Amino acid sequence: MPKYFLDNCLLKSYKLLILKMVPGAGLEPAQYYYRGILSPLRLPISPPGQLCGIVPPCPAFQNQNQTLFSQAITNMIIEQIWTGNAYRNFNYLIACPETGEAMAIDPLDHKKCLATAKANGWQITQVLNTHEHLDHTGGNKKVIAATGAKLLAHANAKDSIPGIDRGLMAGDSIKIGNTVEMEVLDTPGHTMSHVCLLSHTETPALFCGDTLFNAGAGNCHNGGHPEELYDTFANQLAQLSDDTLIYPGHDYISNNLEFTLDREPDNEQAGLLLSEIRDQDPDKALVSTLGLEKEINTFFRLRSPSVIAALREAFPDLPGQPDPRTVFLKLRELRNTW
Repeated sequence: MPKYFLDNCLLKSYKLLILKMVPGAGLEPAQYYYRGILSPLRLPISPPGQLCGIVPPCPAFQNQNQTLFSQAITNMIIEQIWTGNAYRNFNYLIACPETGEAMAIDPLDHKKCLATAKANGWQITQVLNTHEHLDHTGGNKKVIAATGAKLLAHANAKDSIPGIDRGLMAGDSIKIGNTVEMEVLDTPGHTMSHVCLLSHTETPALFCGDTLFNAGAGNCHNGGHPEELYDTFANQLAQLSDDTLIYPGHDYISNNLEFTLDREPDNEQAGLLLSEIRDQDPDKALVSTLGLEKEINTFFRLRSPSVIAALREAFPDLPGQPDPRTVFLKLRELRNTW
């Protein structure tokens, strides 16, 4: 079996994978899409050892034994777990391939998280909550009771999340086993005690809870503030590298793309992407990048003339040249009732 790399990070969600090819792997170019989410064209793969692009799922690839996958990485394994519940939650396991130690992120579906860890031979040693809402903390007790894992969350969530063992602040480092290191980002907005995790891998991955969604932004109804959410987007998220992989807490992409097109009808990339993923299987959900989000997520497109023109129809008193903060806040206001 050829060995694959994702900049030292293996993803177990197969809708889209960014891969590196080991020299001599001998894969056929026809198996690859170059930025395939936006183009049906199949282009030649890059030279061995360089970025090959984005590829669709391959059944043979999915069915390989975990040991084979582990041979293909040196740093981190990501398992995205679709809960299938009414809230459309994603849970995550992040594992060290050397030790089998794993961290569960927002493990609401404790049964699926525990079963997935067991099937892969992993030991959950840490549970992390991105924020205090019950659809993210509801599985804590069951997972911790079954594993003895330590609970990590924002330091200011100590009164709203019971049993926190480690309170987190901006810049803190979280280690999982021998090879995985995550950086804590303090990302207020959806709530005022929200953290995101950024992996220290050549291709970074962002686990963003309810702050950033595919093509959308978190609401601020239950303990948050839109001004703070704008600051998080502008001063933190937008500053990350465009190749950062995005792992949100929910699958809202179809509705969010429809909102983008309502606000920016001439956004061709959003329209094409919506047609491609409208009926996607969330068990194999698209994994976007920050660069893609900047193209199809209205909350990053605050200087778009089309966005501003459509916004002025809803808010006639909008200034002639509104600043990005104003545009963001008005968009968030519209999204609340859209």
